[in-house]
Amino acid sequence: MQRYVKPFRLIVSVIVLAVVAYLFIDTGKKALPAWFQCFIWLQFIPSLIKFVQSIGHGLSVVAFGFIVVIILTLLLGRVYCSFICPLGIFQDVVSRFSKALLNIRKKKFRFFFSPPKSWLRYSILVIFALSFFTGSVFFDLLEPYSIFGRFISHLLRPIVIADIKIDLYTLIIPVLTLALVIGLSVWKGRLYCNTVCPVGTLLGLMSKASLYKIRFNRSVCKQCGKCMFVCKSQCIDVKNMQVDFSRCVGCGNCLKSCDYNAFLYSRATADNPKIREEIAVSKRHFIFNGALFIATLGGLITFKSFTKNFRHFRKRELDPKCVRERGIGRGQLEVLPAHAVSPPGSFSLSHFTGACTACNMCVNACPKGVLKFSLFEHGISGVMQPFMDYYASFCDHECTKCGEVCPSGAILPLSVKEKQITQIGVSRFEKQNCVIYINERTCGNCAVHCPTQAIRMVPYKDGLTLPEITPDVCIGCGACEWACPVTPYKAIVIDGNSEHRILRT
Repeated sequence: MQRYVKPFRLIVSVIVLAVVAYLFIDTGKKALPAWFQCFIWLQFIPSLIKFVQSIGHGLSVVAFGFIVVIILTLLLGRVYCSFICPLGIFQDVVSRFSKALLNIRKKKFRFFFSPPKSWLRYSILVIFALSFFTGSVFFDLLEPYSIFGRFISHLLRPIVIADIKIDLYTLIIPVLTLALVIGLSVWKGRLYCNTVCPVGTLLGLMSKASLYKIRFNRSVCKQCGKCMFVCKSQCIDVKNMQVDFSRCVGCGNCLKSCDYNAFLYSRATADNPKIREEIAVSKRHFIFNGALFIATLGGLITFKSFTKNFRHFRKRELDPKCVRERGIGRGQLEVLPAHAVSPPGSFSLSHFTGACTACNMCVNACPKGVLKFSLFEHGISGVMQPFMDYYASFCDHECTKCGEVCPSGAILPLSVKEKQITQIGVSRFEKQNCVIYINERTCGNCAVHCPTQAIRMVPYKDGLTLPEITPDVCIGCGACEWACPVTPYKAIVIDGNSEHRILRT
């Protein structure tokens, strides 16, 4: 049965990679919400974030995927990295093709045992954990699922849909990350997983206490080295007949390669004194890692409990200090929003930027294209996180797609009725920029396109009318700003609510 581990892994990993890639591309917007829940809920970090961020908003089954991953890790080791993680599977594909393209067969030995670079692994894990609490950019840049998502969204999807209208600056981070991942995969297989990826390091700590492990059968091993030469994690020490299971990703290559059945994927027995010591160490690791994880999760929940309940929305007054205005020819003013606008279902800007992993799946799923890739629109801590670009489009009054596909809970699902009474921002009219005021000619695009009738035209002079906004009816969808014909600076701008507000019906 052990020899079937690798074929089984190949089948599962190919399905996962193909489906997740399709969900990111999804050119026809045909994927059902159930597809996302089925194939994405097991992504470790997004699921963990969704669990924490969903507290107070009603937990769903899809928020517990990370617990399933933990259980699998404690049973079988880091099978997540080979079976479920799309970035890990992508590295296997790169390594496989590089072997063929570079004709590495001529180089008889590609992989050797390499001591773990623990100082680097754990340093990155600590930085990653700290960035979760501080909102640092490192969190978005190192999360493996989101890295893969950006590869597809920024590099593959534009080719598939024949859309080359993309800002080059949004390609900087994906291209650099892709070069790093491919370079390490071609050079040393799973080196990225075992030195850079914080999820791999965390699961590696847990896998030390796994119930089932890959071990040497010392009585039949001939120390031929075949297992070591195919181990892409470089974790097999043939000389000492040991496997560094914290780096093993359970790919099954060693099981398939051994001619003497010298590898066992089984539960440890206490017959051998060395194995007894190994079991004791594993138990200690299990207790320590379990306590550490529970304490960390408890800290996240406690931190969450001290934050405001985002469903208790309140009206935000416009802060004049946040509005930059200066004269722009012909009397126009450059007016910037007081706050950026976060999508419906994100409850607040801080919730959105704190939970978003910048996978950009919502960008791909948005049928109107109002969600765009960002660089610094959310500040340095929100690099690559989506933003609402009302110059490009507006938020459809009937659409709730972004909440359906978000894997991390940065945008929680809303019904259409809930979405239509959620105020994500408020329109602000700048008379000095309006074409009616400047050219004294008729317009009314903003009022025509407003889905809630928050804008009406009132008498101005000489039979002309000017827009008048009713803030308590406006939901901040951006249809008015998008429809405004004035360039380069609109006569209407949406000021995002720092905390979303529920309008009275």
